[in-house]
Amino acid sequence: MTGLDWFIVFLLNGAVIAFGFYLARSTKSSSDWFLGGRSLPWWGLGLSIFATSVDNADAVSLTGYAFNHGMHIITAFTLASVCGAVLASFVVVPVLYRGGFYTNAEYLETRFGKSIRVFSALIQIQYRTSMLGLMIWSIYLMLQGILDFTPTQCWTLIALLVIFTAAYTTWGGLTSVVWTDALQSLIMMAGGITIFYAVWSATGGWSTMVDNLSQSTDASKQPLINWLHIGQFQDAKSTSPYLIVMGWTIIGMGYYTVNHTQTMRLMGARSLWDMKMAALFGCLLIMPIMIGTTLMGVMGRVLVPEFTPQDADRLLPYYANQYLAPGFKGLVVAGILSAAISTFDSIGSALSALFTRDIYARWIKTDATEAHYLKATRWATIGILLMGFLYIPFIARYDNMIQAFRTLIPVFVTPLFTVYIVGVLTRVPRQSGLVGLCAGSLYGLIGFIDRVLVKEQLFSPWLTEVWYAFPCSMIITTLAMLAATLKWGWLKPDQQLELQTPASPEKHNWLSESRQELLAVKESPFYRPVPQYLNPNWYAILLIAFSCWIIFGLFW
Repeated sequence: MTGLDWFIVFLLNGAVIAFGFYLARSTKSSSDWFLGGRSLPWWGLGLSIFATSVDNADAVSLTGYAFNHGMHIITAFTLASVCGAVLASFVVVPVLYRGGFYTNAEYLETRFGKSIRVFSALIQIQYRTSMLGLMIWSIYLMLQGILDFTPTQCWTLIALLVIFTAAYTTWGGLTSVVWTDALQSLIMMAGGITIFYAVWSATGGWSTMVDNLSQSTDASKQPLINWLHIGQFQDAKSTSPYLIVMGWTIIGMGYYTVNHTQTMRLMGARSLWDMKMAALFGCLLIMPIMIGTTLMGVMGRVLVPEFTPQDADRLLPYYANQYLAPGFKGLVVAGILSAAISTFDSIGSALSALFTRDIYARWIKTDATEAHYLKATRWATIGILLMGFLYIPFIARYDNMIQAFRTLIPVFVTPLFTVYIVGVLTRVPRQSGLVGLCAGSLYGLIGFIDRVLVKEQLFSPWLTEVWYAFPCSMIITTLAMLAATLKWGWLKPDQQLELQTPASPEKHNWLSESRQELLAVKESPFYRPVPQYLNPNWYAILLIAFSCWIIFGLFW
């Protein structure tokens, strides 16, 4: 890294952090901190959704994962991302938005009872702090690979990054987070395009890459050209590509519902129309960047065939050192750090909201003032960001970071996602939520033990192997919830309608009073009916069709 590179890194990222502190001055109330006062427009939210979804762990680990396993992971960022965003913004989150809820876990208490609310909050905290761990580890690999830092220098810089991010996030809440994310997304796009063009040029373009891959095989004699074709690639267990696509689709769809870092943004929209357009705009931005990042992993098979599977996560730092001129390397590093900061602040603000509203204010301190809870939320943000470091020893055990993340998802996240969907779409009884979550989580724990903690599998792969685990988890959770109707019966239609309005607690407190502030719902920001050319339904259909073509046409 030259002086020019460092100047670019500090200028771009320093300016964004300073802007975050500037915006934080306007945060005064709970609705400001948690939901941006429900005033955020679609384009700002869309940029923030992009910046939160594309983090530095993706930049490092996607190239490594694609080097080892080919292109099938793009399903998570195309078809799965679009379907998940549509499901969340058109079906699930509008129910929460109309009900005046601040968190997705808060809705579950009204739908299924108090216990499942706290379980949801705890599962999400575990789920997203594990993502923090991936990000921290990827920054460490990047700093070592690109900057040639010592371990002490790496961890010192990472700690400073977390401290500065926590500072403006704790002060400003969602408003600061969304608008800093919007700026960071531009830096991320510039850095992503820069390194992709450099690697693409070094490869010689599409035709040269295809020719080289067609003439080579991997250690198991599988043609490397299969890395470009989802339908032809065979993993070590010869898993069906359709099952792999299904697994990634479940992961991606759950990301937008169970992950409060995204539902928090959607719930901060100024109208339901903005909510839907923001989700679609975010997906549109995510697709080309993530496809390009994944392709760079496959290009590694041409550029550095000597790399082993264990070297794969070091591929992006290698590219930056080999193919980027001074100035451009600084732009790429700035983009990777921006990706880290944008997801740090998003996870910190979202999970602290879950902790404060769904655990602390609901169970521990139920009668304090708004100022007290805002202070508690700010301290919780710092604690959440520090929790990510606890996952480093687990992540370091795996050859690739995404493998570590993927094996955790079916344990609790997929059952919780299923509970949300069944709860919104059907009239299963209140008791069924806890029944389904317990059944799905028990299955997830058994599968995790079988996959990770014992040397020889105890059960059939049909039950516990990770790609089978995603659909099986949804099936088991759904069947358990439906079985609960045999004992408690279906909810009556009038009971279902009550879910869309806040309960009236006997005792007024901060939780109930803050919900009352958010009851006003706007369908759109327009003063007349939404024109057909601005109807989100049409854009949703186009994006779903386009994603299907990418998966089952272009790369199949």
